[in-house]
Amino acid sequence: MAVAVASAIDPFESIHKRRGTLPNRVPLAFDLMTNHSANPGIETTQQRFESILSREPFTGLKAILDCLSRDREGLCQEVRGSNSYEDLLARLGYRITLTKQIHVQDCYSRVGAAGGIRAVLAYHDIPTQRSLPTLVNFDSTVTTTPKAAGFFNEMLAALKTQLSAQK
Repeated sequence: MAVAVASAIDPFESIHKRRGTLPNRVPLAFDLMTNHSANPGIETTQQRFESILSREPFTGLKAILDCLSRDREGLCQEVRGSNSYEDLLARLGYRITLTKQIHVQDCYSRVGAAGGIRAVLAYHDIPTQRSLPTLVNFDSTVTTTPKAAGFFNEMLAALKTQLSAQK
C-alpha cells in the first residue's frame, strides 16, 4: 500500500539563496541597509585626519594631542593651520617649556594637582633609540626637551604632508 505524504513546507516559501529574500515578500531588513564605510570615496576630512594620525609613525604625537584636546574637529583644524609644534601647542592654549633633561620616574611621583603634572608621556622612539618625554602640566604648559620638541615638530610636518597628499 503506497501512502502519499504531502510536504508541510511549501517550496515557494523557501529562502531564495542568492538574494536572501522570501519570494513574493519584502526583502530582509539587513538587505535594505547600505554600507557607507564600503565606499572609501566618501571619507571626510575629519575621518582622514583620524586615520592618518592613528598610523604607527604618529603614535607619540597622537598621545600628546589626545591629552591636550578632546575636541577632535578643533584639533584637526588647528593641526592644519599650525606652522610648527610650538605654534600648535599655542593654538591649543599651551605654552612650551624646554628643559635640558626630564627624569621620567621622578615625574610620575609628582602627577596630580599637588605636584603640578597632569600627564607624563614617556615616548621612546625605537628606530633612533631615543627617549622623548613630554609633561603636560596643570598650569597649561607642556614641558619637554629640545630633542623631543624637534622630533615632534618633524612628526607634525610629516602628518601635515600626508594630510595634504591624501585627497
